[in-house]
Amino acid sequence: MIHVSIHDVSPRWRSEVETALGWCHDVGVKPGLLVVPDFHQRAPLRDDPEYARRLRSLAAEGHELFLHGYFHRSLPGEGLGHFVAQRVVSAGEAEFASYDREAGERWLDAGVAMLRELDLPMRGFVPPAWARRSWLLPALRSRGLDYTEDQLFIYEPSSGARRLCPAINYASRTLGRRLSSAAYARLARLYPRAGVPVRIALHPADLHHPMLVDETRSLLAWAKGRTTDAVSSLFT
Repeated sequence: MIHVSIHDVSPRWRSEVETALGWCHDVGVKPGLLVVPDFHQRAPLRDDPEYARRLRSLAAEGHELFLHGYFHRSLPGEGLGHFVAQRVVSAGEAEFASYDREAGERWLDAGVAMLRELDLPMRGFVPPAWARRSWLLPALRSRGLDYTEDQLFIYEPSSGARRLCPAINYASRTLGRRLSSAAYARLARLYPRAGVPVRIALHPADLHHPMLVDETRSLLAWAKGRTTDAVSSLFT
């Protein structure tokens, strides 16, 4: 079983998201859409009614929508944990790893409120860079958001269910990361043979690198005919 999603869905990446949607539709996939309310504080969804209408249309067509942080950018911080999350794992974008519970719940509520204000249905919440804190699962459960994930697992907060379901994604910041992530993505195609479901996570920034464009198209072609559009089916 394979699930496909497009991360960082925002007016900031309007063209790239549409291109990725086209690739997915070519192989019969309706990818999940991970929506950022105000990407890097430069693209507030509330101020772009045309894009909100586009997302409502995609939801009506069967695409599941997920809240994906609020700004997709971390706060300044110190310590080894912050360095790893913001400089090794991500380029300063592991937003919810930088919040304590009070701040994290405040921004979670703000994101939920904005998507509801815009009449965008939410299937769940996915933290940017898959970086989460221990308070997140109970916070999602209490708010009726019944799906989240990290790099290796998917979670159902209401039941406490967890399942191994590795994410296949590309890292585009450097040539070394592009090459190593492409190599891993090819090896990860072995997971379904062992009965392990996988998630293909597409990022708009990948589309600016010809090698990753080719790798992404190849990965989607490999997934054709073996995908699900509903994250709930990954738990079965």
